[in-house]
Amino acid sequence: MDFEVYCDESGLEALNQKKAHLFMAIGGVWMPSENRKEFKEGINKIKEKHNISGELKWNKVSPAYFDLYKDLIDFFFTTEYIRSRVLIVESDKVDNIKFNNADAELGFYKFYYQLLHHWIYDFNNYSIFVDLKVNRDKSRIKTLEKKLDLANLTSDIKYIQGLPSHESVGIQLADFITGLVAAKFNKEIVSEAKKGLISHIEHNYLKKEINHTPKYEEKFNVFKINLQGGW
Repeated sequence: MDFEVYCDESGLEALNQKKAHLFMAIGGVWMPSENRKEFKEGINKIKEKHNISGELKWNKVSPAYFDLYKDLIDFFFTTEYIRSRVLIVESDKVDNIKFNNADAELGFYKFYYQLLHHWIYDFNNYSIFVDLKVNRDKSRIKTLEKKLDLANLTSDIKYIQGLPSHESVGIQLADFITGLVAAKFNKEIVSEAKKGLISHIEHNYLKKEINHTPKYEEKFNVFKINLQGGW
């Protein structure tokens, strides 16, 4: 079966500046390729309903757009074919000197690997789209693609492609979900609109606070990676 994955990150600066945030997050939205058209139509209907033509982003949440993003949450949770996974990284536990040759960019793409690898299943094909960014090492995305292919011999990573977020409503949804989860973990939220959206998810869909989830959680998966070792 063919799948598409749309990814974005939040709080990336925490990998270099430990005091910037408690956590950095990378998130992805998974869907069967056959549902792409239906997905885009669903998102665009929400934007049209609220007379919005620009990007959907967590950082754009405000009281004026509360109902827009509430509808986006409802669309995600009531649309069976969409799944999300967010990887949460505790910034002060990251040791780039010891594990990444003092290269935070390398560490970032290792975390990207962890986000994707565990949701790649046998005998499927995956097209992966990431938010376009300028990397110091231009080979990062191709290397990630190669490593994922080698680690999943019965599946095919067709490609990983960087896209500007304004061109992809999938990446925009990934931005929103990833930013929301990161904000919850970082405990930095002062916006009442953002608090209200988190509360909407917790009370109407999860029936509990947003936190790390078991591996088997398939709809709204939050993986807080353990960087301390042990068992």
